Amino acid sequence: MDPFVIGMLAWIVSAPVFLILYLVTRGKLRSLRKTQADLEVSSENTLREAEAKMKALSEKYDWITSREAEIDRLEKIASQISREIDELRGSYKEKKAVYDRLKHEVALFDESIAFAELGIYEPHFDFGDTDAFKTEINKVRADQKVMASSKTATICPTNWTLDGSKSKGAAMMNRQIRLTLRAFNNECESAIANARWNNVNAMEKRILNAAKQINAANDSVKLSLHDKYVALKLDELHLTHEYREQQKREKDERAERARLDREEKKLQADAAAAEQEENRYQSMLDRAREEAGVDEAKIAELERALAEAHEKAERARSMAEMTKSGYVYIISNVGSFGDEVVKIGLTRRLDPDDRVRELGDASVPFTFDTHAMIYSDEAPMLESALHREFEDRRVNASNMRKEFFRVTLEEVESAVQRLASTAEFFKDREAQEWHETLSRRNQLLEAKMTEIALPESL
Repeated sequence: MDPFVIGMLAWIVSAPVFLILYLVTRGKLRSLRKTQADLEVSSENTLREAEAKMKALSEKYDWITSREAEIDRLEKIASQISREIDELRGSYKEKKAVYDRLKHEVALFDESIAFAELGIYEPHFDFGDTDAFKTEINKVRADQKVMASSKTATICPTNWTLDGSKSKGAAMMNRQIRLTLRAFNNECESAIANARWNNVNAMEKRILNAAKQINAANDSVKLSLHDKYVALKLDELHLTHEYREQQKREKDERAERARLDREEKKLQADAAAAEQEENRYQSMLDRAREEAGVDEAKIAELERALAEAHEKAERARSMAEMTKSGYVYIISNVGSFGDEVVKIGLTRRLDPDDRVRELGDASVPFTFDTHAMIYSDEAPMLESALHREFEDRRVNASNMRKEFFRVTLEEVESAVQRLASTAEFFKDREAQEWHETLSRRNQLLEAKMTEIALPESL
């Protein structure tokens, strides 16, 4: 067969197949193009969303980065402020210590100036009790009345005449003398009535100045106060002041005697109570021994209690019988009096801590710390020896019953080791209430420091 024919036949047969394939392929191509277009749109949308998210995340990252830098800056500022606060606190403590020391020195200096201006009064008489002072005061006043009535309280060497009459001149001078004595006596009475421990010397000057001014006013008539009469007024001033001071001393002595009497009575009562307690344990032990089947442990316990009661009763009887036995105590109160003030006293109480608790009552803001409690059969002698060690360091150099001394605990410990070598000494200061108070004050200080405004750069 002719190849051309064969080719034509093959083309005729395959043409529909190719057509079908073409149509199918074209449909698929359109579908693929549509899918491609959809994918391109979807990709663009996803890309735009991703770009938007990326932008948002980038902005957040930039914000966080900027905040971290700010936080770092704030932390550096806070650290610097903290260091400055610590430095200020340290500086405050140092300056507070300097301020307290200077304040104390200024107070002492002011007192010195005041005493220098007023002068320290030195006693003029040496009477032992108020009755002797009253007797002497009455005697001085009687001497003044005698001088006034005998007209020897004033001096007038000139015999004056008035209108040529000596009697008129004498009457005139009598009136002048009465006025002079009345003015001087009134001034003296006011000075004596207002005399106090801190102005006696000033009142003495007031009397002398009054006499000087009155004499100057009477100079034209040659009239003056007699020096002896002025001296009697000064004696009355000194006697009256020292009488009042003696009254105070006797009042303090009566109070001290009353306290010692109370302690003595309590010692007697404690001794009686301790003896009764010993007898009670003795009776209990005797009954326990007589009873059958009593546990040996119970008997041993009663024997131990009896021994303790006997020891306590012996000590109580000893202290009640020996008037010189007692406890010398050394205590301090840092919150009330500062670091370098101690009290060295004596008590005869069976429980000496009762005296320490009594001293730390509502009359002082904080309780006392006990550094030594020394029992001695010669307690007054030991107390006096310790007082002599620091006599020049007394806080109150006027009243010897105020047993406070401005010394360190190390100095007192050294003295105790020399005078009572077996005594225990404790330098620790618990001062719980004082330390709690300091802690609260520090908290308030810290709270105030936090209120300090941050720098404007924040």
